[in-house]
Amino acid sequence: MWPLARAARARGHRVVAIRYRSRRGDIASHAATLARQLREQAPEGALWFVTHSLGGIVLRFAVAHETLPEGRIARAVLLAPPNQGSEIADFWWDRRWTGRVGRWLLGPSLGELRTSPDATVMRLPPVRFPCGVIAGTRTLTRLSSRFIDGPNDGKVAVRRAAVAGMRELLELPATHTFILAMPSVIAQTFHFLEHGRFRRGDEAPAG
Repeated sequence: MWPLARAARARGHRVVAIRYRSRRGDIASHAATLARQLREQAPEGALWFVTHSLGGIVLRFAVAHETLPEGRIARAVLLAPPNQGSEIADFWWDRRWTGRVGRWLLGPSLGELRTSPDATVMRLPPVRFPCGVIAGTRTLTRLSSRFIDGPNDGKVAVRRAAVAGMRELLELPATHTFILAMPSVIAQTFHFLEHGRFRRGDEAPAG
């Protein structure tokens, strides 16, 4: 997340970096970590949130289970979030020969990100805070994209990045991993945080 953190500091914002071991816990434990670190580092006031991939699900879980008061979220931008699960999680979870490896590589949250109706991510309620989603449409792993329906970033389909209640979904030519460092993504992220919507094609860049 450092490219976004650097851009935020350059704009004069204070940055609170939430750290959690994504491979060593489930989504509920990550949400508890989020709430604890916010109590320690930013105990009061409304905040802007920028998340990547699983981070967006952790944020939604924390709000849904009242670990994080919804009123603390002024605006949020979710980058490449598997809001409706990921076929890649299905692939790693459902096959005997990949399931054990997948759990070792990705941790307990792997099964929670499946597209199955009983998966944790599929049972979260719609978002009720001001939220924009940026989804990537390029992939570095064409093999994995074969398991994904429609445009995708190699891990998450554009249609599965969408979530009920969001204000906007923006598609950009980015891959899942490197979406964080793209100048256009960074510019659009701060435009949404500062204006409540993504920048139109005829508008000057933010900042």
